[in-house]
Amino acid sequence: MVAPNTNEVPTNYDRKSAVKSFDETREGVKGLVDAGVAEVPRIFHQPPELDDQNSINNTSSDSEATEFSIPLVDLEGHGNPTKRNEIVAKVGEASETWGFFQIANHGIPVGVLERIKDGVRGFYEQDTRVKKEFYTRNHSKPFFYNTNFDLYSSPATNWRDTFLCYMAPNPPKPEDLPEVCRDVLIEYSKRVMELGKLLLELLSEALGLKPSHLNNIDCSKGLQVLGHYYPACPQPELTLGTSKHADNSFLTVLLQDHIGGLQVVGPQNKWIDVPPVPGALVVNIGDLLQVSTRIQLPFFFIP
Repeated sequence: MVAPNTNEVPTNYDRKSAVKSFDETREGVKGLVDAGVAEVPRIFHQPPELDDQNSINNTSSDSEATEFSIPLVDLEGHGNPTKRNEIVAKVGEASETWGFFQIANHGIPVGVLERIKDGVRGFYEQDTRVKKEFYTRNHSKPFFYNTNFDLYSSPATNWRDTFLCYMAPNPPKPEDLPEVCRDVLIEYSKRVMELGKLLLELLSEALGLKPSHLNNIDCSKGLQVLGHYYPACPQPELTLGTSKHADNSFLTVLLQDHIGGLQVVGPQNKWIDVPPVPGALVVNIGDLLQVSTRIQLPFFFIP
């Protein structure tokens, strides 16, 4: 996942102008691919100093990277008191030890998961003229897409386009959402809100609190849905889809596609692969929940 060092940057390279020119196309990384670029533009190259930052003691071999695996928690039977106690114990241990876990039998039908993946893909692969209408850096919009929220401030641009929509506490009007993924965004959001409230109940119990505690302090009040798109890259050794980072949310519920690529920092500060599990979701304990509960974990992930 770590890009090699790139060649020395020419003295006449003006990154600010290059970024601005790219952003003004309003076509994102997908637009570059559609144009048939054979070389990754320099704004996407990972500088040598970022190589070091993106490799946390990353001296392990590929076999070591798969030596560990994040816990998989089966939520089936969470309404049964005995079974629920087992689930709460597993969720608590995974949260404290890893900060990540996968969940199965979470209540969201596989059909909905497949439709939301198709909807995200459909948004990015629709006619560029339609998609451009949603390209903006005005985060007050109920739905918008662009390339990298920190495009103008980061030392390297990630090879990724992203849309974001605010689905709670003030859901958008249906007509504010793209037609190609409107219905499934609304359905998926309702399902994830239900799941999020359940997860916060389980986490509350794992902390020795009343099941309603985290929900009562509004940890489940808001919901943002992000859809990432990683187009095929002609020179993947020069760039990254997503740099090392931590989420500033209470919880992130992540749906992978079949391609995979997700890695997290696990035991001994080594990068751990998180292979896609059909029908499963990945749960990430975010910064806000750590602050609220005093769970302290050094975690990062790269999808």
